[in-house]
Amino acid sequence: MEIVLQGDPAAVSLEVAAAMPGKARKETKRAVAALRSGNLRDAEKHLDVAYNLVPSSPDLNFLMGYLYFQKRDYAQAGNYLGTATNLRPHDVQALTLLGRVSLEREDYRSARSALEQALEADAENWLPRNLLADSYLRQRNYEKAREQAELAITKGKGKASPAQLVLGQALVGLGRDQDGVRALNAFLQDWPHNPLAPQVRSLIAEVEQRNSGPVPTAQGKVSRPVIAVPEVDPLRALAEPELSVKPWQPAGIDDVKPSLAAGVACPMEKVIEGSGEQVKQLVDDVTRIAAVEDLLHQSLDEMGNPIRTETRKFNYVASFEEPEPGFIAISEYRGEANSLQGYPDGIASTGFTALALVFHPHMRNDFEMVCEGLGERQGQAAWLVHFRQRDDRPNRIHSYKLGNRVLPVGLKGRAWITADKSQILRIEAELVKSMPEIRLLSEHQIVDYGPVPFARKNTSLWLPKSAEIYFEFRKHRYHRRHGFDHYMLFSVDSQEKRKEPSSKPTDKSDSAEPGKP
Repeated sequence: MEIVLQGDPAAVSLEVAAAMPGKARKETKRAVAALRSGNLRDAEKHLDVAYNLVPSSPDLNFLMGYLYFQKRDYAQAGNYLGTATNLRPHDVQALTLLGRVSLEREDYRSARSALEQALEADAENWLPRNLLADSYLRQRNYEKAREQAELAITKGKGKASPAQLVLGQALVGLGRDQDGVRALNAFLQDWPHNPLAPQVRSLIAEVEQRNSGPVPTAQGKVSRPVIAVPEVDPLRALAEPELSVKPWQPAGIDDVKPSLAAGVACPMEKVIEGSGEQVKQLVDDVTRIAAVEDLLHQSLDEMGNPIRTETRKFNYVASFEEPEPGFIAISEYRGEANSLQGYPDGIASTGFTALALVFHPHMRNDFEMVCEGLGERQGQAAWLVHFRQRDDRPNRIHSYKLGNRVLPVGLKGRAWITADKSQILRIEAELVKSMPEIRLLSEHQIVDYGPVPFARKNTSLWLPKSAEIYFEFRKHRYHRRHGFDHYMLFSVDSQEKRKEPSSKPTDKSDSAEPGKP
């Protein structure tokens, strides 16, 4: 992959509705600063101005919801958070806070709905799982409360002490008093000075007294005292939600711990050999492919809001070559961009097809590879493979070109490879280290692959369907999304591998076949 950089002051700017106006951005930044300092009056003043300018912004609706949560106006908070989650259905932060607000309002059905959606978006997040357990506890569904609380403790590790309070009360509700007391004591051990500690100690004493022996009634019968749980409100054990502005780029490769199937050993050699064979077959069998490419380019502020948005459409051609034994090259051409001035901000991003060459038999020894385990992607079982450029091997995959300088860039990343056919479903990659010499501080790319059938050839090739790249260069933050469709396959003799692609990418020669969408 190669990214070519050049300043382009003549780039055309096409503003879209999603971009936040400058005044709204300034007011939002001031509101966030006020919220973080606890100055709710100033925060409300700035948010009102910004919201009136962009009422359809999911970020502003979330911030309004957060403001009213802090003011303990849960009805208003729920209204704004509901709008935020409708505008951005997979926003875990907004869904989690909406679930918490619904619990405060004792609307347990709405709480469960919001929290289940949050877990669909991020199954590893302990907080929505703990709140879901609390919802079940309040409805006396102790078994489900126990199940979710235990999962929250597992996912959150040291952060999930409040879930011990839910777990302990759920176990008491199930009649498992000894286990319940152990969980409640675990909460006290982690948080001995929590304001709820006296109530928890009283509950433990009550449970232990119930188990010390039967209590005689006036009629001479004996009974065990009934303890109505939840006796201690788990919400009061939670800290106030921190205001976390959504990062402008995805989390780092090594900061994400994907969900993996427990106890499943990875056949490392088989996975690497199988995926390598699929990539090799693509390079060997195909000389050239063409597609229609749609490009969305955004310049972002530090909160990830688009400052400026541009779109482009290209006729795209990629040719596969082996200029020397053991070295694979992919040349790319975009008919409407003969120079850097044809690209937004004068920055050309190419080579998303080439990213899969990490697994080609001629290239894979340049990387350290570890099979992390069996996961899931798009409903398919997939092996997760972590890769990293080796320091002692040449970097032949990725580079930045600035003027006449070409700077190789080391990559690390993760690939999702189908467990049944060893096809690459997705690759995420980022810089091994930043490049301060050209003021490139970060880059994160995501490429999704999928099958493209070519009926006349009775074949199906796995090609890029979409690609995203986030990068910070010269104190500017950028996001790009590339979409590829209407693929055409060019099959010609082996001599063609030495030639440049045609200058007319949509020219349908007798060797070209369109792919089915």
